[in-house]
Amino acid sequence: MNTVMFASCLAGPMRSFVELRQLSGTDYQSQARLLSYFDRFLVAEDFARPYVDADVVQRYVATMTALAPRTRSNRVCVLRQFCCDLAMSEPHCHIPEPLRCCRSTDAHVAYVYSDAEIQAILAEAMRLRPVESIRPRTFHTLFGLLYSSGIRIGEAMALDLPDVCTDSMRLHIRNGKFRKERWVPLSKSTWRVFLDYIRVRCRLFAPTTADTALFVNTRGGRLKHCSVNVAFRHVLTAARIPKSGADGPRVHDFRHTFAVRCVLRWYRQGRDVNAMLPALATYMGHVDIASTQVYLDAAGQLLGPVNERFHNHFQQHVARRISS
Repeated sequence: MNTVMFASCLAGPMRSFVELRQLSGTDYQSQARLLSYFDRFLVAEDFARPYVDADVVQRYVATMTALAPRTRSNRVCVLRQFCCDLAMSEPHCHIPEPLRCCRSTDAHVAYVYSDAEIQAILAEAMRLRPVESIRPRTFHTLFGLLYSSGIRIGEAMALDLPDVCTDSMRLHIRNGKFRKERWVPLSKSTWRVFLDYIRVRCRLFAPTTADTALFVNTRGGRLKHCSVNVAFRHVLTAARIPKSGADGPRVHDFRHTFAVRCVLRWYRQGRDVNAMLPALATYMGHVDIASTQVYLDAAGQLLGPVNERFHNHFQQHVARRISS
């Protein structure tokens, strides 16, 4: 990944800030790119102070009026982090307040796939052309893995053959988000499909190096996001799954579906969901539970089991005490 370059009068502190964040174990490249927009603005403004003042922040924010609210919020959030760091050595540094990021009317709403839709997606994936190529099996296995494991599409595409641990039915996610490494166990049914794909994949494209990609295209190369999106849109159309909102359903919604179904299953089993959420966060590669809860906010399916559990709890404990 290319290193972000800074050129303003605050380039030195910006580089030190990014390096410090990266030493803590986070990638921070996307945040560094957001900070680079402010760096370019300072260059265009001929800004020469050794600290950030309120006026330059106000002018910078004024240039973002055409951007989406969340985009503006993310840029100011990174700028605020940088200013907090700079203020430790420059007491006059202004620390901007975070922007309010109201949910816009066209913001994406997570789509939770039904059992029938998952079956239709997997069936149509096996009908992709060229029928005799590796392509149908690649996307059938990929979409099934995303649904059954909840891993990120980028993590799945980055998998190499050595990341498959056949002794314990696990996948090794070597470089997840924020450089988090983890092991992902798979169910027996998913594992059977997985091994069948690997046999076909290795027969058609024999591994040549240690970093040989697991999921490959018709030429044996690693999948790219554009090819995954093209195949996914084709599969959705063939499966007659209608468009939802501005851009959904998306490949990423497999991850939402996985999280919602886990929590639903725990509710139905009568398990302590609050106690289980840290395990789900770890499995999904989140840095904290708050990140996992984002995947559950739009899950209307959870309301029924939650209400049922509350009703049962009320009947068993509260109502009994009242009557006695």
